[in-house]
Amino acid sequence: MSALDSGTAERRRQFAEEARSERPDLALLCLLLGAEAGPVGPAEVRPVVPGEADPDPYGIDAAQIELDRLAGLLPHGSRSPAAWASALAELLGGRCGFGGSSVDYQRLDSSLLQQVLRRRRGLPILLSVVWIEVARRAGAPVYGVALPGHFVVGFGEQEHPVLADPFAGGAPLTGQDAERLVAGVTGAALEPSMTVPARPLEIVLRILNNVRAWAAARPERTDVALWAVELSLLLPSHPARLRYERAQLLVQRGEFLRGAAEMEEYAEVLDGIEPTTAENIRRKAHAARALLN
Repeated sequence: MSALDSGTAERRRQFAEEARSERPDLALLCLLLGAEAGPVGPAEVRPVVPGEADPDPYGIDAAQIELDRLAGLLPHGSRSPAAWASALAELLGGRCGFGGSSVDYQRLDSSLLQQVLRRRRGLPILLSVVWIEVARRAGAPVYGVALPGHFVVGFGEQEHPVLADPFAGGAPLTGQDAERLVAGVTGAALEPSMTVPARPLEIVLRILNNVRAWAAARPERTDVALWAVELSLLLPSHPARLRYERAQLLVQRGEFLRGAAEMEEYAEVLDGIEPTTAENIRRKAHAARALLN
């Protein structure tokens, strides 16, 4: 990993530890991910006390408090999955104004939970995280549903879920709606496996993939691409090719020797599987070292 300041190193240690825990905390992982983008600014989320250091510069504690507060606004008591979905839509989509639009896909903060809670705008998956965490705190049977191309939430039994679309303010999603969504993205039919509850680490990796895609479209933001790759590598399960992606980013950022060394390490992994690819990567490592001359 790149040289890190003590605060970043500690947050990454916490991220890796939480990701490997028996029951990973989705909100905490998303907030630690959001902290990689930098301080949120004390005035944005809490009062500033003149002369005092901000005890929560990345907004992690403030965001947890906000999720608790929102959960406290939901009516308590046993209710059906459809009633839970309706209550969440009324609170989050209606009274609080959480939702999204095409413009939100162009903003990095649409993938940062702290900023989504502040702006009440975000990508479908981050708005779904808000729904999941608020509903879970209130005792609802809620889970994320990673439909191809569009993340939503489900309530109740997986076999007969009540689906809602937080990006559309919590609009109900019928089976036919879900089928149209999937067909529009894949051209195929909706499969039962597509409505399997998404696990916390799957959600976090999908968010990191979104961040990497955002940065890939902006070559000047290799800083964002690098931290997204490095967090992905801290997850217990991740694509092996991310190691090569990280090496390429190091070279792009001028860390030629470290990038070349990591390319060579990755080439060793590929030797017995894809020898031609491994040799190509070694040539790129040699070219990276030559940039020092």
